[in-house]
Amino acid sequence: MDKRLTPARPDVAAKYLEGKVEADRFVTGEEFEITDGVTSVRRDPFAGAMLDTQALRGERVTIYDRNDEGWAWGQLNADGYVGWISDLALYPPGPAPTHKVTALRTYAFPGPSIKIPPMDTLPLGAQLSIVRMTDAFAVASNGHHIPRQHVAELSFVEPDFVAMAERFAGTPYLWGGKSSLGIDCSGLVQIALSAAGTGCPRDSDMQEDGLGRRLSETEMQTLRRGDLIFWKGHVAIVRDAETIVHANAHHMATAIESTKGAIARIAATGSAVTSIKRLD
Repeated sequence: MDKRLTPARPDVAAKYLEGKVEADRFVTGEEFEITDGVTSVRRDPFAGAMLDTQALRGERVTIYDRNDEGWAWGQLNADGYVGWISDLALYPPGPAPTHKVTALRTYAFPGPSIKIPPMDTLPLGAQLSIVRMTDAFAVASNGHHIPRQHVAELSFVEPDFVAMAERFAGTPYLWGGKSSLGIDCSGLVQIALSAAGTGCPRDSDMQEDGLGRRLSETEMQTLRRGDLIFWKGHVAIVRDAETIVHANAHHMATAIESTKGAIARIAATGSAVTSIKRLD
């Protein structure tokens, strides 16, 4: 089983895995809500541990274990990723989300004024329970005021996931990142596709295995907008016949560049294209 998606350790595992894995004890787990705008999901329970992914405001996570240093171990409900999260980012679930953030990022204010210090920064895709609308603000169940033009109902979908990815151009590259403050290649694909209403795994190898259909050699000669180009450990989104958009460590940013140039540059490092997938 993929450890990234399997909440199982030698000492503890999720109850639903009983009989499938070995562990000292099996627990049902308890659901919590992510209350920070963006919070880290780390491989190990300390602040300097590797960042595997991030969870966004409003996401639910099932927690199976805690330690005495303020870290909780669990599985994100949305994409199934397993890791350690700071206890400070977790609260019992509140009212079900009704809206989501559609701006790249926005602020949550403690009252109906943009002149008072904001309480948090909310990324694209953060989910909120909105109880009322004013002319200027969407008011959340916790009293936070979010600029009305920066949110939409959960049912809203972006018409073009590639255009959504293009909006991240210039965003700093961050391994494990999933927001406009920092994002990685597969995070960009996941966030963009999710905004367009398409479910998407977290990491590039999962995306290569689970998304779309593999193009034949003949089809590869005519790429279409929205095709996904995969290398080992990397993914890019085709914009048109000549360019791609991808978050990458070469530019340390989300960049738009020549498809042929990127393929040649990456090939020079010893990595060839492993597949090209089409989502239709």
